[in-house]
Amino acid sequence: MRLPVMSGVATGAVAIALHSLFQGGAWFWTSLGIILVVTGIGVLATRYTLPYWLVPPAQLTAVWIYLTAVFAGSQAWALAVPTKDSVLRLAELATDGFADIQRFAVPVPSTSGITLLTCSGVGLVAICVDFLAVRLRRAALAGLPLLSLFVVPASFLDDPLGWWVVVLGALGFLGLLVADGRERVGHWGRTVLVRRAPSFVAPRPADDPSALRLSGKRVGFTAIALAILLPALLPTLEPDPLFGFGVGSGKGGSGSAISFPNPVANLRRELSLPANSTVLTYLTSDNSPRYLRLYSLDVFDGEQWTMTKPVGRAEDRTSAGPLPPAPGQGPGVPAAQVTTRITVSEEVEDLKFLPLPYPPGTIRIDGDWRPDRETLMVFSHSDTAGGASYEVVSAEPRPTAAMLKAAGPAPEAVRERYLPLPDGLPSEIRRLAEEVTGEGATPYEKAILLQEFFTTKGGFTYSLATQGHDGSALADFLLRSRSGYCEQFAASMAVLARVLGIPSRVAIGYTGGGSVSGRWNVRTHDSHAWPELYFEGAGWLRFEPTPSGPVGQASGSRPPYTYPEVLTDRGAEPSATPSAGSTGADPSSGPSAARRNPALDRDFGGVPLAVDEGVPVAAKVGIGVAAALLVLLVPALLGYGTRRRRRSLYSREAAPGRESGPASEAAEPAGVTAVRAEHGRTAAAVTAAWADLDDALCDYGMAREPSESPRALARRLVRQYGFDAEAAASVTRIAAAVERLLFARAPGAAGPLTEDVRRVRRALAATASRGRRIRAVLLPPSTLLRIRAAGARILDGFDRLGNIRLRLPARRDA
Repeated sequence: MRLPVMSGVATGAVAIALHSLFQGGAWFWTSLGIILVVTGIGVLATRYTLPYWLVPPAQLTAVWIYLTAVFAGSQAWALAVPTKDSVLRLAELATDGFADIQRFAVPVPSTSGITLLTCSGVGLVAICVDFLAVRLRRAALAGLPLLSLFVVPASFLDDPLGWWVVVLGALGFLGLLVADGRERVGHWGRTVLVRRAPSFVAPRPADDPSALRLSGKRVGFTAIALAILLPALLPTLEPDPLFGFGVGSGKGGSGSAISFPNPVANLRRELSLPANSTVLTYLTSDNSPRYLRLYSLDVFDGEQWTMTKPVGRAEDRTSAGPLPPAPGQGPGVPAAQVTTRITVSEEVEDLKFLPLPYPPGTIRIDGDWRPDRETLMVFSHSDTAGGASYEVVSAEPRPTAAMLKAAGPAPEAVRERYLPLPDGLPSEIRRLAEEVTGEGATPYEKAILLQEFFTTKGGFTYSLATQGHDGSALADFLLRSRSGYCEQFAASMAVLARVLGIPSRVAIGYTGGGSVSGRWNVRTHDSHAWPELYFEGAGWLRFEPTPSGPVGQASGSRPPYTYPEVLTDRGAEPSATPSAGSTGADPSSGPSAARRNPALDRDFGGVPLAVDEGVPVAAKVGIGVAAALLVLLVPALLGYGTRRRRRSLYSREAAPGRESGPASEAAEPAGVTAVRAEHGRTAAAVTAAWADLDDALCDYGMAREPSESPRALARRLVRQYGFDAEAAASVTRIAAAVERLLFARAPGAAGPLTEDVRRVRRALAATASRGRRIRAVLLPPSTLLRIRAAGARILDGFDRLGNIRLRLPARRDA
């Protein structure tokens, strides 16, 4: 019976790996129910020795009944027996589940359709595991269907599975293998456990068979512990690849290995999350909001936008000084220097890229952060942005319409990287780009017309219900549905810009968020994507094709150089006011400028920001060393606690005992109770003193022979180690108290033994070397042996659990 039960346990342990794919726990409880159903049928089939080929159909039938009862009970007969209506209901839910999977990003809500598909898959895996491990007796092969449950979250999640999930799954599979081994060995007889004795009583002989005590499960537990703990303890090494491979596309420069998530998948997930939690807060020197960019996507293959792996050179570290200059930004374009102080929430996990206003110039942050020279994305291979506070000084370009209209052609390197389009791009999309921008005379004017096409003239609507920007989705969005969210708007405008010969890329990050008491607060629903277009002299400029306001991206805004009024401005800056409903504003004018304090116009102009230097590196090293020392001192602290507890027992004065007999028991029952209590206290005191002495012998490397009586041990210690008169008398008194406790009917008073134990310990320490004495304090062997014995008892507990046999009532033949 053990093997089918462990098959179900292994499936349940591995199925926990799916938890990060879902919101809520409805999927888990329904999947747990289906595992119990499959396991129950497996146990009954084993008990009544059904043919192995008949068990999977029986389990499938039970699974069908279970799904009918849970998801289509109202259409079933007696709430469980399948009917035509219940089958149609299950098929409808399965169809809805497939549609929901395509519509939602991870983590998906636990809708009825998704839950049905999930628990059905878990049930099929449970049946396969039972068939392989129990029916065919191939427990190792059962790891293949179990592995499929790990593959599913690994395929959808950007982050690795949690260590505890891997440990649970490994323990489940290990338990299945152990159960299979015990079933095979059980045919040879009953397993006999080996009982342990305290290992410090006497050294074991070399041929002691108990040295072979390690079982397969102990080796398995050790392997799991090493697989989880060892990588966490090893330092992260910065690679020095032989042929220049690493972070980046191999264009040269030294990089650091880094894994980064799918930016588009993260964007979908954050926009669809029901909870709108805070991601970061920031302050700016001009009190105006800023878009904060994380990723720059430069490759469109016809299916999706992706980014070239960034290259982080060692000489470009943020701690080394200003970042490389912004590509394409010339000295002739006006620029406003702005200081931004950003604090990322501690709840943000595994974020290897810094949210930054573009283009960043100088970054003050602790850690090893490096920019990619081509895109100015700033990332780290060893640090994360969660909980970090940093300051960014950026020189934001403020080009005039006349400058952008007169911009020359982009350099050849920029055109080669940011203009390619797939050969299979539909011709309708190319015609659409030409039709929309037919009135534009320059690339800049065409870019403005493209933006207006998406925001006002094209009939587009903002909706989170659509997903994707691959070839078919792109054509459907531009030519038919014209409904989507920022991902579709940004990707589509970038594609159309490339069609027109304007270098473009897609940026992903956050909009400026909302102002709370003078501080800007950015939440998960402020996740955003926008296109960046290249104009020689001004560099990469942000455009905003996504509708803003209540019917669009609520916190989105247009840069001042992208308003349609610039098309009628043949001079300098746009002179018209932003159209109604637009949330854009020129950071250098309007209410923001009115709030600036000229008296505080320092360095870059605006409100000075407090600088938090963070924890110094020396302090971090000191904290790490202190933590390591505390871990090393754990055995010493445990040993000290044990000695202190024992000393509290043998330091009390034990009153003389009185012999008790039948007469006194009948006459003075209360007195007899008191005498017995005193005897108990005396026994506890003597036992504690003797255990303390025994630990001292172990700590100082002095063996105690098993055949020695307490008196013989005391005589040998006095003779062998040359105790003085006081130490000899003390060890003799302790030995006499132990013998009275073991052999006398009334051991009598023991007296306080504190001084006796202290004298004997000092005498033993005086004969040991200095290294032995230091070890006895910092790493006492007696305490280490107790820790080892505790671990062995825990492992023995698994052995005892393995002996539990499930017994069902015996069948009675008619």
